[in-house]
Amino acid sequence: MSHTRELADGDLAKKAQGGDTDAFGVLVDRYEQKLLRYGRKFLRDREDVRDLVQEIFLKAYVNLKGFDAGRAFSPWIYRIAHNEFISEIRRNTGKITIPVFDFDILFPHLVSQETADRAAREKELTHALAACLDELDEKYREPIVLYYYEELSYAEIAEVLQIPTSTVGVRITRGKAVLKKIGERRNLSYA
Repeated sequence: MSHTRELADGDLAKKAQGGDTDAFGVLVDRYEQKLLRYGRKFLRDREDVRDLVQEIFLKAYVNLKGFDAGRAFSPWIYRIAHNEFISEIRRNTGKITIPVFDFDILFPHLVSQETADRAAREKELTHALAACLDELDEKYREPIVLYYYEELSYAEIAEVLQIPTSTVGVRITRGKAVLKKIGERRNLSYA
């Protein structure tokens, strides 16, 4: 199994397709925390997220034969997760939540009103951005989450959301612009 842990995701998926449950276990180990973090960006109840992640792995295992091992595994598992989380959000619309984002990532020219209070101001702004994201349409919010938090490429996000790569870039750019307007409306300062 130690050799199995060193394999790339695609190789593990091939082995798992052939019935190697240890290989699938390694994939679970690699992606469990990532999918938990991803789910917590949308759902408040951590137990719900944990249950959904288990359901995601179950669906992935059941559908593994249909996975094209010539493609990247990451977008495939995130697509399953995306579908599960969106279904859960639709079932329980009151549970939608947005993560605490780092303002410096989205808006690198953020200006602090007083440098002595910078840390307190950044914490306040981070929470304010989380509230701003609540107002952001899902079609903009999810690409931003996948790009800035899950660190997926535009191509991977396109595969997860099943949209053209160019649309991913447009949605991230527009989402950031909408976030900036929401922030300005809430009297957040930007350079």
